[in-house]
Amino acid sequence: MDGLTYAEVGATGGTMPAGYHHVRARRVIGSGRADFERAADLLLAGEAQRRAGARVTLSETPMRVGTLVTMRLGLGILSFRIPCLVVWAERSATVAGFAYGTLPGHPERGEERFTLTLRPDHEVVFEIAAFSKPGRWFTRIGAPLGRRVQAWMTGRYLRALDAR
Repeated sequence: MDGLTYAEVGATGGTMPAGYHHVRARRVIGSGRADFERAADLLLAGEAQRRAGARVTLSETPMRVGTLVTMRLGLGILSFRIPCLVVWAERSATVAGFAYGTLPGHPERGEERFTLTLRPDHEVVFEIAAFSKPGRWFTRIGAPLGRRVQAWMTGRYLRALDAR
């Protein structure tokens, strides 16, 4: 896909590439069809990011492959523009989610995948998989802080859609 700042498009759906920091996290966020459908609607409208504290603009809703996602985190001059492109999206009876990859101007390089699964035992599981590395001079200098921010945001994303 044109414009992405990394070559390993789609790798959050399988074996993640070497040379990147990897994140895998999951949380049970509800039970049953109604919780799954509610969470899927919210997820594909960018609500996990909004509820985690980002200001989010989508080029289209619900998200699909090719949707431009522009987020902002922070305040004033300490606000970061975070542009991404959706590289995978799915909505079926038991799976819903999307993955976005970084575009020029994003502080990192890599991909993040958000997947909801309605399991046979009726649990609704929200999973996040990501690989990333610093993409700008300031994220290279502040890499340890960047990892803490990523872990903090991952936790916020996982709690954002919780129906319990």
